[in-house]
Amino acid sequence: MTRKTVRIAMNGVTGRMGYRQHLVRSILALREQGGLGLGDGTVLWPEPILLGRRERALREIAERHGLEHVSTDVDAVLADPSVDIYFDSQVTSAREESIKKAIAAGKHIYTEKPTATGLEGALDLARLAHAKGIKHGVVQDKIFLPGLLKLKRLIDGGFFGRILSVRGEFGYWVFEGDWQPAQRPSWNYRAEDGGGIVVDMFPHWEYVLHELFGRVTSVQALATTHIPQRWDENGKPYDATADDAAYGVFELEGGAIAQINSSWAVRVNRDELVEFQVDGTEGSAVAGLRNCRVQHRSTTPKPVWNPDIPATEVFRDQWQEVPDNQDFDNGFKAQWELFLKHVYADAPYHWDLLAGARGVQLAELGLKSSAEGRRLDVPEVSL
Repeated sequence: MTRKTVRIAMNGVTGRMGYRQHLVRSILALREQGGLGLGDGTVLWPEPILLGRRERALREIAERHGLEHVSTDVDAVLADPSVDIYFDSQVTSAREESIKKAIAAGKHIYTEKPTATGLEGALDLARLAHAKGIKHGVVQDKIFLPGLLKLKRLIDGGFFGRILSVRGEFGYWVFEGDWQPAQRPSWNYRAEDGGGIVVDMFPHWEYVLHELFGRVTSVQALATTHIPQRWDENGKPYDATADDAAYGVFELEGGAIAQINSSWAVRVNRDELVEFQVDGTEGSAVAGLRNCRVQHRSTTPKPVWNPDIPATEVFRDQWQEVPDNQDFDNGFKAQWELFLKHVYADAPYHWDLLAGARGVQLAELGLKSSAEGRRLDVPEVSL
């Protein structure tokens, strides 16, 4: 066995997602399992370099996990020839410039989304990376989660027949911050800092719809700010200038219609924080992040509308649970493994910066649709 050390510059690990999902549950989890085998006797050993603006916070994380390398000097780390990969989970407004520097330095790129604050910037990153000849990937974690993997299994097996529609519900109540601390950072609610639920969630919906059902060909959206004032991490009130809810209708290649509601101002009456109901001519399914239930055409009951008497059926009991049939790993870790195999074993991988640009495009058009009050076509993007 040959162990190959892979040095990864991880920018933004003091943030919630960068720390929990990418550092702890992905990179450190790979180290805990002894590295990542490539199948040819080579084992990749990830060595993270923690990057950020707050040295004290970086050192606390490093000490907590027994790591050696921290830095607040991005340029110096990128100039180090032993660094193979640059990962970015900073706030969106800081991401584009840092990725450009990493591309120029010849580093392979793996990044959170959205990849840039606008479509032209996102396409520019994809073109620069392609011209440089480096490997590049964008986090598209939802499609690696158990519920959606089960849903894909149903699609691939022809369970639905012709898919007619997709209905998605996402969200939860994010406390305003006055009498209970908010569960999300305050910048999420300031448009000037790159916040907003459309910018955050429409890139997710783009790849979920694209990967499972077909390319989005049009969007009609209504974005709004339901909670106009919130309180920041220091208890100081501020004006919420970004949208905290969005209601979107998406036409898909092949004719299916998707309708997805996204809100940080909704109380949850679902089994999971996000659920997708898919209806087809032969059957239907409801998938969350972990679970998936189905109802086939042959077992569909015959409801009768009668508002004058109480419902006698428990509709949820008429659905069948889809079994796991396999062990599901953390979705972020699973995609990290695929990207590392792409870089070091040239394994297939298509969730690249161009795919990331499609997500930025959908968010941009969603906001434009809301502002103009009309449906907009979503043209294909290319290098």
